[in-house]
Amino acid sequence: MFRIILFLVLIALAAAGAAWVADQPGDVVISWGVWRASPSVPVFVLVLGLTIVAVVFAWSLLRGLWGAPKRMRRRRHEKRQARGRQAITHGLLAIGQGDGHAARCHADIAKRLTTDDPLALLLHAQSAQLDGDRAGAHRAFQAMAERGDTRLLGLRGLFIEAQRSDDPVAAVTIAEEALKLSPASTWASQAVLGFRCAQSDWTGALKILDNNFASGLIDRAAFRRQRGVLLTARALELETQDRDLSRDSVTEAIKLAPTLVPAAVLASRFQSEAHQTRRAMKIIETAWLAQPHPDLADAYAHVKLGDSARQRLVRVETLASKAPGHIEGALAIARAAIDAAEFTRARETLAPFTTDSTQRVAMLMAEIERTEHGDSGRARAWTLRAVRALHDPVWTADGYVSDRWRPVSPVTGRIDAFQWQTPLAALPSDRASTIETEILRETVLAPPPAVPKPVVPVPTEVTPSAPAQDLAAEPEVPAQPEPVADATSEPAEAPPLPKPAPAPPPLFRDRSDIASAVKPAVAIPAVIPIVRPPDDPGVDEADDYRDEFAELNAGQQQGGWRGFLRRWGG
Repeated sequence: MFRIILFLVLIALAAAGAAWVADQPGDVVISWGVWRASPSVPVFVLVLGLTIVAVVFAWSLLRGLWGAPKRMRRRRHEKRQARGRQAITHGLLAIGQGDGHAARCHADIAKRLTTDDPLALLLHAQSAQLDGDRAGAHRAFQAMAERGDTRLLGLRGLFIEAQRSDDPVAAVTIAEEALKLSPASTWASQAVLGFRCAQSDWTGALKILDNNFASGLIDRAAFRRQRGVLLTARALELETQDRDLSRDSVTEAIKLAPTLVPAAVLASRFQSEAHQTRRAMKIIETAWLAQPHPDLADAYAHVKLGDSARQRLVRVETLASKAPGHIEGALAIARAAIDAAEFTRARETLAPFTTDSTQRVAMLMAEIERTEHGDSGRARAWTLRAVRALHDPVWTADGYVSDRWRPVSPVTGRIDAFQWQTPLAALPSDRASTIETEILRETVLAPPPAVPKPVVPVPTEVTPSAPAQDLAAEPEVPAQPEPVADATSEPAEAPPLPKPAPAPPPLFRDRSDIASAVKPAVAIPAVIPIVRPPDDPGVDEADDYRDEFAELNAGQQQGGWRGFLRRWGG
């Protein structure tokens, strides 16, 4: 609306100006040498305007002709760039589809048409990776790393290629260079942190972790937990080398992660050595409420140096009461009770867990049987049961089972990956995984069974000369079981039997592995007669019965039209 009003205003001003010029009286005299002109004012203004328009048009035409080659070059360049971008687009789509040949063709076209486009370099590198050309991919990523706009992307590609080539030195060097270039780079920080942890450089890993937290890559809760894990790892490594630094590290770690089991155990040990018993017990109790663990129970039992076995038992019972019904508390009490020679207490504690016992429960029961009564048979039975019993929880991370806690997973390099849990391979399945105590007692403790004496069977043979009627009417003789040879039994001595005369092989012989049936009261005849029911008319067996098919088959049956006429007329 504003533009329309402005246009109308301009038209009105132009009309008013033209009317004003037309109303002006007088002439304009132009003298140039012998040439003289004296037009009126309106005519002069009109000629002047046309002259200005002609000059502007001529200047524009000359300028267009002068810049035509440059515009043609620019248009040709833009056309090549458009074709190159189209090739890059189709190449990236081919890479997403997994078509290596098409991706390589589009990469060659894009490289020929676009020389400075970073996407062309990326397409060339990814197509080389898809074809397995590591040398070509390395050259492409190296070219990207030399450019300022794609330097970080090129370093990322070189880092991946170094990992594929199993070159950790080059990989960590590239990651460190990328981290200097961009401290907020997630992959570079994680890679450098993983390498520091793999080299047990816990101080360097702590610096990288602080940088990640300052860059906002991790939240506060994860930062506190991971820092506590790294401090615990450094404290465990320096426990026998630099005890002061180890004590300071574990003290800070227990503040950041109070439920971390290794940190709680080590911190309670340092507190116990400093005669800070209450503080050590409080540290262990806090971690025990979050995750009962046998190391916590052992540290709690020995929190006071020089205590007797009964005093340790009382202390362990106090700790187990804070998590009632947990198997770790029962195992800790049983262990302390065995050390204190309280075998009845140990049995009562393990009784609820003996039905589906784990390996530790079975081994403790075997130790009770062997220590209390010296019963090696029952101890051996419980030991055999422990072989097939359920596994106890262990330190597990990404399917890897370790006998001790580790700060980093050896599979993925993830910090704080180890958890105290039952491994997946030890979970119950459809097959039976335990051996019952009663079966063990029968197989291990029971005396060997008596071996029966061998019985000599009485040979019964039927000669082929016997008629079938006698075979049917003759009473059956029950088959005697054949003697089973036993390697542990000695053959019974029997008087020698006279050698019978050779006879033809029998037609029928009783099987010794199948018990003979009871002989029926009425003998079944060998041939069962066919009895016709009263309402069955039967088959007409008159003398005048004639079978045309039998007659036809008596001679040679003719075919074709002659056979048809014969059958029709017959």
